[in-house]
Amino acid sequence: MNVESAIELLRSLITISLTLVGPILMVAMGVGITVSLVQAVTSIQEQTLTFVPKLLAVATLLVVAAPWMMRQLMEFTIACFSRLPEMVK
Repeated sequence: MNVESAIELLRSLITISLTLVGPILMVAMGVGITVSLVQAVTSIQEQTLTFVPKLLAVATLLVVAAPWMMRQLMEFTIACFSRLPEMVK
């Protein structure tokens, strides 16, 4: 394996990781900010109140986006296996 192929593999690994984790983080952050705003407006300062909405939102996103995420991971894995013969050289 030469340096260029290792860098390309690492770059594609980071790209696919950020692509898959990005929506989950955005949903969790959006729900957290929304719940924090509601807490600030209503003067409810319960720290555990943000956990349940975030959990439900992320779980719903994972159920909805699971086929897309699996497809992305399978394409990445197939691409890695197809590049395997040139990595052995």
